[in-house]
This record gives sequence, C-alpha cells and structure tokens, in this order.
Amino acid sequence: MQLKEAPGAADDHPWWRSAVIYQIYPRSYQDTNGDGIGDLPGITERMDYIASLGVAGIWISPFFKSPMDDFGYDVADYCDVDPIFGTLQDFDRLLEAAHARGLKVIIDQVYAHTSDQHAWFMESRSSRNGPKADWYVWKDAKPDGTPPTNWQAVFGGAAWTWDARRQQYYMHNFLPSQPQLNVHNPDVQQALLDAARFWLDRGVDGFRLDAINFSMHDPEFRDNPPWDPAGRTITRPFDLQHHTYNQSHPDIVHFLEKIRRLTDSYGAVFTVAEIGGPDPLPEMRAYTKEGLRLNSAYSFDFLYAPELTAERVRASLSNWSGPVNEGWPSWAFSNHDAPRCVSRWYHGADRPRFAKLTNALLLSLRGNPILYQGEELGLTQVEVGFEDLQDPEAIANWPLTLGRDGARTPMAWSRGNTYAGFSESKPWLPLGADHEAASAAEQERDPGSVLNFTRRFMDVREASPALRWGDVEIPETAGDLFVMRRTHPQETVTCIFNLGCEEVALPAGVAPGRDVLIASGWGDDVGGRSVPPYSVLVTRD
Repeated sequence: MQLKEAPGAADDHPWWRSAVIYQIYPRSYQDTNGDGIGDLPGITERMDYIASLGVAGIWISPFFKSPMDDFGYDVADYCDVDPIFGTLQDFDRLLEAAHARGLKVIIDQVYAHTSDQHAWFMESRSSRNGPKADWYVWKDAKPDGTPPTNWQAVFGGAAWTWDARRQQYYMHNFLPSQPQLNVHNPDVQQALLDAARFWLDRGVDGFRLDAINFSMHDPEFRDNPPWDPAGRTITRPFDLQHHTYNQSHPDIVHFLEKIRRLTDSYGAVFTVAEIGGPDPLPEMRAYTKEGLRLNSAYSFDFLYAPELTAERVRASLSNWSGPVNEGWPSWAFSNHDAPRCVSRWYHGADRPRFAKLTNALLLSLRGNPILYQGEELGLTQVEVGFEDLQDPEAIANWPLTLGRDGARTPMAWSRGNTYAGFSESKPWLPLGADHEAASAAEQERDPGSVLNFTRRFMDVREASPALRWGDVEIPETAGDLFVMRRTHPQETVTCIFNLGCEEVALPAGVAPGRDVLIASGWGDDVGGRSVPPYSVLVTRD
C-alpha cells in the first residue's frame, strides 16, 4: 500500500501541514491563583516548557464564559473569557508569549450548541416571534405531549426538553443545558462567523471545531432508525439508533465553506474538525475536500480503540491514500474525551517503554499529530472514584461508561511539594497516584525518560522532510509488526514498530536503512533482524 504526497520542499507547504499540535486542557494545566483550577496565566507561565517540546503550536480547550455544566463546551459568551480562567488581557498575554517563542495558538469553537445561559438562548426562549426566535431548534409537542422525534441525546435521555415559556420543546444533542443552535439559519451562521472573526482579530492562528457534524439537523424532523444492539455494548439510549437525522446534514459543508473563506482572508489559519460516529470517514473527506472547506479532520479511530494493532494502523492510514486535495488527516491517541492510551493499550510493568512506542508512532504518521498534555510524560489514566467525579456523562451513565475525568486530571510538574506543582490548593480532580514520580521535573533529569525521548523524536521529525511530508509505503508484515517507509525526493526513512510483547523477525524484503535516526527498546543489536517487544527503530537509507 502506498500513500502519495506531492513532492516539494518545505516552502511548498503551509505551516500547519504536518505540524505537531500540543493540546492543553486549561482546567488541569497550571493553577496560578490557588483555586485548584488551571488558568490562562498558568499556560503562559509554562510556555518555555511547551516550546521545549518542539511542537508547532498549542490547541487550548474552551476557556470562554460558561456555567461549566460541560466544563466550557457549554458556551455562554463566545467573545469573553470565563473568570475561572482569567481575562481577555490574560489571553492576549498568552498569545504574545506563544508567538514570541514561535508557537501558533489554536482555540476551540463550539458551533453546534451554546449554554442555556447564553443571551441568544434567553432571548430565543422568551418569545416565538422575537428576532432570535429561530436561532435554536424549537418544535411543538406531538398531540399526545411527547417529544417531536425519537432522537436521543449523547449524554442520555431524549434530545428534547420542554420549555414552559415557549410551550415548545427545544433540541439538545448533549446536555439539556446545551440547546442546539439552528445553524441552518443564515443569521446564526453570521453570528458564529463574527465570533470567529473576534478571535482572528486578536491574533489566533486556527480553530478546532468541536462536534461539527452535530451542527445541523434534518429540517423535516424524521425519526432516527433503530440500531440492533446485537454484538455491541450499550451504555445509553443514544447507542440504540442510527444517527441519520439528528446530525450530519449535507448542508454543513456550505457553512464550512464560509468558515474557510473567512479564515483564508486572514492568511494561513489552521482549521481542524472533530468527527465522531461509527462511520466518520465520508464526513471527514467531505469536510476537508479540495481546499475549499477545512484544512484537516480527525476521528476516534485510535481514541476509543481498545487495543493498538498493526492492522488498525494500516487500515487507518489506508483511508488517506490519495493526493492531498482528497483531504488531510490529523491523529490523536489520547485527549480530554478518551482514556489515556498507555493505560488503554498496555497492561504490563514498563509503561515508559510503551509510551515511547506510542509517541513515536503518533509522530511518524502522515498528517498532523495531536499530542495531549501529559502524553509527552507517558502519564497514565487516573481511576476517579464516584465521589470525585465531575464529568456529567460519567455521573449519568455510571458505572457503564469510563467517563472523561480520568484523562483530565491535573498535570504533574514536580515531586515532593503541594499537589505536584499544579496548585497550592486541592485540585478540582484528584492527582494520579503514580504521576508525581513521572512528573516533568523528574523526567527532565533523566536522559532516558519518555519526555526526553519524545523531544529527541521531535527533533528527528523536524529535520526529516520524509517524516513530515513524504509518501507512505506500508510493506506486508504479520502479527504485531508494523513497518512504514516514508519517501521524499530528499530521503527515504524506514520506521519499524513492534506493537506486541513478543520478539518478532523482520520478513524478507524489509530491512532498516543505513543510518539510525532514533531507537527505543533495542539492546546492542540495533537494526538487527530480530525486533524486540514494544520497540521503535527509525532509520534513513
């Protein structure tokens, strides 16, 4: 299998193509005011550390004004900072600090819904005839008083809530306090574009569009068809439907074209979409097609995968085997919505070894790697007890869902002080029991740490046009062995990964290159025919 990239030098590519993005969940990065919650000044304070990773930019999860029912993904004001995180001036200082270090800044935009505390919704619910009456999805009850459709919400229960003020139901794909915007309405689209322009004028370099395939519904309000539960684990009514009509309307692409025209008017602005669902590929391609819409998209191919296999990696890469104008993928193994991959995919005693393997694999893929905070340290998923849960999805579906809190716990900065250097006060979520020992300060002192290996790999990647932009050829291999050749007019790089716990032999026709660029998990026989378990070898021909 071969994945093609147009040849060319670095100057042929916009800054974002193949850029490594570091995701920051601001509540859990660094607290500077002693309330146990991370804030924007905390990110600024850690900017030198971020720059030392060698990433191209940061993506900051929502910090907008919000009642925090869904921890910022319920926006009450698109153009202001929630006091928990600081002020607009704090954001400006963060932006200045990032740009001074050559880092780009990408922020979330949540266009499918707002908070029920947003001024738009409060005006919309006040009257059926007001200027914003049609800014949200309202519908009369059925004659028997039941909701207009059978649509179910992601977080459990019906996707409709009765509102006594309007004597109608309003739609919400997530929490009842996250009413669905009517993005079919051109006035709503313009208001969202104006919010994006507000941040572009402040100097942001891109947007990650949250749950964008949820932004438009079926205007005919047809019922979703049932989905047979056989062979699947069901944790909520949402899992019992094919989501044909509550989301993924084909007109979404026309709104994305408007977003692209706006961002293009500001230069090389990066836009990346989150696309969930059981079959995300058609939407990912549609949303990133031919340079007319978004720059990139990522799915949950790896984020929810219960195990890491060579077959999964091959299949995911093969979905993007065409030219650049077919679309450009982004990749994430962990994030704020998914359990950390080192805990999900590995159950042995040497997690640092496995973390080096997964970080190296992520950084070798053709596309944009998104590295989640703590992933550079190999931090594990935290077991959060029911009494400490904050995530509304986990609380609603306990104990059948893993929830998201275990991946959102505070960053571990140091050992032997209050709350691992994150805060002087009890954090909003508990620290991982093993995180202090794996903190950034501890790993700084260890040349063989996950942190320092990841930095070295970033240096190798930055210096390699093949790893950044090259074609991909995947030779046939069996079992847990995954081999990938990245080719570019200037060089050919061979990447060899043993994803399993047993030593494997390289097949005939597969050989490392002459020069070892970086390796992990090998002994003295680096580049031999026997590949050690959970090992990485990257060579240049």
